Amino acid sequence: MSDWLSDQAGYVWLIIAALLAMCELLIPGVYLTFIALGAAATGILALVFPELGAIGQFISFAAWSTVAVLVGKRWYGANPVPSADPDLNNRAARMIGQSVTVVEPISGGSGRVRVGDGDWPAEGPDLAVGDKARIADVRGGVVVIEAVAAIGAPD
Repeated sequence: MSDWLSDQAGYVWLIIAALLAMCELLIPGVYLTFIALGAAATGILALVFPELGAIGQFISFAAWSTVAVLVGKRWYGANPVPSADPDLNNRAARMIGQSVTVVEPISGGSGRVRVGDGDWPAEGPDLAVGDKARIADVRGGVVVIEAVAAIGAPD
């Protein structure tokens, strides 16, 4: 039985590589692709050199997987994948440009505004409660606002 297994080791590694590649398709995470490449390279080596043995195959798998991961890391570092929404996890950047309503008068440069369903500390020109403003920047949890001219009001 062990002779059959050693004769078929290359095919076993290639099947493992195929299963890892399929898992990558089902659960994308990028790294299984590189591990699959290590298994495929080991499978090919085991077919070409059947005397490689189990220890040699595991060393080959570890080495090829490491090389594949390092090459992949370098490639992705040099060729980043562009994001459809670069501000996805940057709440402050997503707030810039939003219209807000003053809920605590802004006097002396500070007050509070309603952003979505919460009130935020704000800095900006003096405005009364109910006035509309636009977020120009966010600094340390404080929104910096600019006044919005009312419709039909002279500039």
